[in-house]
Amino acid sequence: MSQEIMKLQNGSDVRGIALEGVADEHVNLTGEACNKIGQAFVKWLSKKTGKSADNLKIGVGRDSRISGPALEEAVVKGMLSEGATVVRCGLATTPSMFMSIVFKQTKFDGSVEITASHLPFNRNGLKFFDKDGGLEHDDITEILETASGLSERDADLDTCISFDLISLYAEHLKNAISNQIEKATGSKNDKPLLGLKIVVDSGNGASGFFVDKILRPLGADTTGSQFLNPDGNFPNHIPNPENKQAMEAIRSAVLENKADLGLIFDTDVDRMSAVLSDGSEVNRDAIIAMAAAILAPENPGSTIITDSVTSDRLTYFLEDVLGLKHLCYMRGYKNVINKQKEMNEKGINAPLAMETSGHGALKENYYLDDGAYLAVKLVVAMALAQAQGKKLDSLIEKLPPLVEEGEYRFKILCEDFKEYGKGVLEQFRMRAEKAGYKLPESYEGVRISFKDGDAQGWMLLRLSLHDPVMPLNIEGARKGDVEKIKAIARELLNGFDKLDMSALA
Repeated sequence: MSQEIMKLQNGSDVRGIALEGVADEHVNLTGEACNKIGQAFVKWLSKKTGKSADNLKIGVGRDSRISGPALEEAVVKGMLSEGATVVRCGLATTPSMFMSIVFKQTKFDGSVEITASHLPFNRNGLKFFDKDGGLEHDDITEILETASGLSERDADLDTCISFDLISLYAEHLKNAISNQIEKATGSKNDKPLLGLKIVVDSGNGASGFFVDKILRPLGADTTGSQFLNPDGNFPNHIPNPENKQAMEAIRSAVLENKADLGLIFDTDVDRMSAVLSDGSEVNRDAIIAMAAAILAPENPGSTIITDSVTSDRLTYFLEDVLGLKHLCYMRGYKNVINKQKEMNEKGINAPLAMETSGHGALKENYYLDDGAYLAVKLVVAMALAQAQGKKLDSLIEKLPPLVEEGEYRFKILCEDFKEYGKGVLEQFRMRAEKAGYKLPESYEGVRISFKDGDAQGWMLLRLSLHDPVMPLNIEGARKGDVEKIKAIARELLNGFDKLDMSALA
């Protein structure tokens, strides 16, 4: 059992298979494992805070997954058996569980969200928070190591407290919209979104509250909003802003209902993307550009931190159009957020850290990657644009359009894949330098920019953190450039016999 528990670590989260139903995928995130992890989190939190277990108050929430209630019970029993006070928050979002530590009405010492983000219905997991934010990789390792040595324990669930956290959280976001619009316009309005039509696609995740508790009370017309009821079978589409079917669903809803804006969230609402009134998708580079454009006036010359696969188009927009600085850092939302915290601690203003996946953390919002708060910023910007006779689209009208792109994944066919991959990257870099290509600074893998000559665009070759895979991302500035850059990649990668490059064929 101890080895099985350790396998549940997924970076700074716990992830596993919670239900049967998918071929060759068998349950490893069991009630017993969650019970032990609940106990271990109390021990870890007690050690960090210096409080005894019986002086700790911990919140537990979950997304809409059908395995959530059973796993929640197991986690809660584990925590109660250690003597902690446990507050059950029911259906909640990942960001709301962090805010439960901040809100004066709750002030929990720690919290847990039971979620597996956008993964299929049979998966689930746990995300942990304390006053410093989401736990780090080493914290999860320590918790799982402790859990491995424990026995499952029972406790009386009737001793729990229940609290409607999502209503408190929604009120917080609703007030943020009202206050930010009032501050910008100088006038108070109980219905500041009157005259705006906004559709929301929840994908049957946990974000339905954004319609009922925020947009409608503020006067927005939300006709056409869809899949708002929580359903862990995800019968309509995967709740994932990176999923093509999901984005097409919200795009269609915007066009059919002639909406001003469409919002789509992932299951636990720490990510979001949008669709403009003409059906243009605002995701990946575009959602980063939009968020940066909203923040730029109050943060002149500041630094925007992104993951490594953002485009040269975005760099141009951030630096040449907005006058900001772009730090193209590493994949992993914790990596970009931690870099953001580090830079601000050094006195370098970094108001936004954002991955192309839609994870966006704002300095003004506790460095929390909160999809609903990011949606608040877009809604406020749209209301202010409308008051000036403009559209939200105008914020990113100078972002060059995406022409063509591709991602190609090469399997590494040997056991010591990390060492082999590092060797490939080193040779790739040396060959590129020898060929005279431009290599901008890269914190992850090797990036090559093509601004002149026959090919224009960029490519990034990197090594997957956990898997024997080397992804290659390519973007072409003109039609046909991806094929030209692929040919260059083949040349630079020639002769690596343990690298399966069939994806480039």
